[in-house]
Amino acid sequence: MAESSIEWTEMTWNPTTGCNKVTAGCKFCYAEIMARRLQAMGVPKYEHGFQLAVHEGALAIPYSWRGSKMVFVNSMSDLFHRDVPLSFIQKVFKVMNDNQQHTFQLLTKRADLLLQYNDMLTWTPNIWMGVSVEDERVTDRIDYLIQTDAYIKFLSCEPLIGPLPDLNLTGIDWVIVGGESGRKPRPMREEWVEEIHQKCIEADVAFFFKQWGGVNKKKSGRMLHGRTYDEMPNLSLV
Repeated sequence: MAESSIEWTEMTWNPTTGCNKVTAGCKFCYAEIMARRLQAMGVPKYEHGFQLAVHEGALAIPYSWRGSKMVFVNSMSDLFHRDVPLSFIQKVFKVMNDNQQHTFQLLTKRADLLLQYNDMLTWTPNIWMGVSVEDERVTDRIDYLIQTDAYIKFLSCEPLIGPLPDLNLTGIDWVIVGGESGRKPRPMREEWVEEIHQKCIEADVAFFFKQWGGVNKKKSGRMLHGRTYDEMPNLSLV
């Protein structure tokens, strides 16, 4: 568990770590870079770098949290990686089911497996399920997500590396948009962001603009149309 600088959450919880690249959005994976740093620092959880690993000991952590937390699950991995056993995913869900005072946000690029496992998981209202949609080549992930039983469904269009002219937001509660950061970030055009924002307005979907990105993301900021957009899902509909 760690406090997070990610604008749309409060903290992270990583019952699994490590992953592998599947599509263009993974090219400059921040988690892979961070895992290497943590490995170099001698952090035991990352002794094998970015190699996939499950951490049974991490399952007990949420039971110790006080208050109500907004938690990004597996910021350093993908819970629906094919090498994560279904039995372990079910254990993670049991922890989330048992701790409904907290909101757990999950994000995957493996939406086909998410749907395959859907009926074998217990979805409680505090579990928000999202998929990464970096360009129009992976919009099929949205179709898989919509068919799940998650109460809150969201899209993370980050890094947004291409336009999404045919984005269908039917059944979606929340959209996060952000540009890529790092040493060699791929550019995000303003018109791509504006188009998604307009679609959110038309579909009455919460819109969260995370960042413009770039080599210096702090300098680039996160202002759009002279303001910040920090909208969150409408929980009254759950």
